[in-house]
Amino acid sequence: MAARERNVLGGELEACGTDPVTGFYRDGYCTTGPEDRGSHTVCVVVTTEFLEHQRSVGNDLVTPRPEWRFPGLTPGDRWCVVASRWLEAHQDGAAAPVFLAATHERALEVVPLQLLQSYAADIPDDPSSLL
Repeated sequence: MAARERNVLGGELEACGTDPVTGFYRDGYCTTGPEDRGSHTVCVVVTTEFLEHQRSVGNDLVTPRPEWRFPGLTPGDRWCVVASRWLEAHQDGAAAPVFLAATHERALEVVPLQLLQSYAADIPDDPSSLL
């Protein structure tokens, strides 16, 4: 499915993360569809600041939730986040770096491309350098 999906740059959507496996559909991609009411379309490298911010606004991304196949995140994990949650974190000064090639084009319905680009990060093999 992801091979036909497009990223915010107009290219083929790349994988966001497989350890842990991310995506609304838990396929490693920030693909979306009618079931994904939150639009889990922004691929980020989570930081401590972002995780703390999300917890403070009622979105606990640290605690594992096996019933949702959610392992709980630690800084450095790559994860598909809800576009409006990422925008909220930006507005509060806590946005995480974005992997544009793995961010679904539908994120642009919520977040302007220029804003995403201002947080763009090539994800190195060791993402701890982004923390």
